[in-house]
Amino acid sequence: MIGLKRGTVRLTVHQDEWIYEAENTIKELKELLGDTAIDIQHIGSTAVSSIHAKPIIDIVVGVRELNDIQPYIKALRGNGFVFRGEAVSGQILFVKGNFEEDLRTHHIHVVRWSGSEWNNYINFRDYLNAFPEKALLYDECKQRLAIQFPSNRKCYTERKRKLIDTFLEEARLWRAK
Repeated sequence: MIGLKRGTVRLTVHQDEWIYEAENTIKELKELLGDTAIDIQHIGSTAVSSIHAKPIIDIVVGVRELNDIQPYIKALRGNGFVFRGEAVSGQILFVKGNFEEDLRTHHIHVVRWSGSEWNNYINFRDYLNAFPEKALLYDECKQRLAIQFPSNRKCYTERKRKLIDTFLEEARLWRAK
């Protein structure tokens, strides 16, 4: 199953469906964005098969400049990707889902390709996939916080920040080798 009500936290074991859904979404985005998208990758916990995840597919789209996405907002909206703007500095967010039921199924993060946001997304995913013991630590943290904050995604996310920052630095050093 894919989808989660906005603001809530529910983790599930990895589903093969997530990989197929990500592949289909990447293909759709490539068709819509053409060469404007330098690269499109599946990221986030649904891209790490050894850990639990919120059933929301995270995709990162790398572009030369954030403004490059502007001419495509209408076409993306017409295909179910709702523009949310620059909610996080250095990123433009689109969401997809069943909005009548307040379900979010996809988060599309548009960032500068090869910029710090891009590198962080890719490095974090690759690091957790390469080091199962680190993935397990992250998974344990996530599960504990999901129990504490099932209806407060903001607190859940904030409380993961210190561990994420530690792993991002480790991933950066690992990637630099």
